Amino acid sequence: MKQIFTSLLLIVVINSSSFSQTSTGFPEEYKVLHIEPSKTDSTISEANSPHLVVYNPEVKQGKLLFFMPGTGGIALKGPKSLFATAVNQGYHVINISYINTPAVAQICRGKVLAENSNCTEEFRTRRIYGNNNFSLIDDAPQDAIVNRLTKLLIYLSEHDKTGNWDTYLENGVPKWSEIAVSGQSQGGGMAAFIAKEQLVSRVVDFSGGWDYSDKPKIAKWYYSPSVTPSDVWYGTYHVTEPAAKIIRESYDAMGGIPESHIYPFYLPVPEGKKGHSNGVRNIGYVNDWIELLGKGN
Repeated sequence: MKQIFTSLLLIVVINSSSFSQTSTGFPEEYKVLHIEPSKTDSTISEANSPHLVVYNPEVKQGKLLFFMPGTGGIALKGPKSLFATAVNQGYHVINISYINTPAVAQICRGKVLAENSNCTEEFRTRRIYGNNNFSLIDDAPQDAIVNRLTKLLIYLSEHDKTGNWDTYLENGVPKWSEIAVSGQSQGGGMAAFIAKEQLVSRVVDFSGGWDYSDKPKIAKWYYSPSVTPSDVWYGTYHVTEPAAKIIRESYDAMGGIPESHIYPFYLPVPEGKKGHSNGVRNIGYVNDWIELLGKGN
């Protein structure tokens, strides 16, 4: 009963946020920052729309929720109700601005995939870390997701002392144990890929992609060992989205994700909208978001 009341209260807070602070869409007590990537690293020129940073300075500081949008996603247009839920759970939130076009599935297909079964892994490595020679996308090393996150955290630690951003850095790089990674679609796949290689505090994958090694076989990287333990992995998909079956198969391939941590969403999708993005947009999932995110502090 307490959880139901808390969830209902949260819905009220989220739905009333536009009245309390119309310029940001978040409650007035939240601190909201819009920071262009080039301000954090002068070598960045591509995908320079602002990062979104949100937290509540009035509550005990918790983990960082690092969110990556899907293909074509713009950080400032991210799912604010989901982010407000995360802040309410004690998280600092970053919705990162990064190069998210073309998508993995637009490059690693057909003849390209037939000739290189590791295409999707090499693609994601390039976009996340920028440290390999994958030539099919133009992402420069400074455009890599991890570089953008690192430079943003350093910038915040210098310019926003209230946020105590040093908590999420260790020796000048992200302190992954203090960071929960998440994302939607392409971004969800990036979160899963990072969690395979970095020990993160939690991973929440919203409909996170459908990488193949050779159709109909899913990508080999899904089966690779994970540094992040399976009991902090969470995945979602909407049952109506075209790739629902392959997304579910990818979660099963991850190895050991508890069945209770996989959320098939069923709520009706509004006319003109898509099930693929409904899981991060539909306020009807607020109870599920709370479970998926857990307590940040």
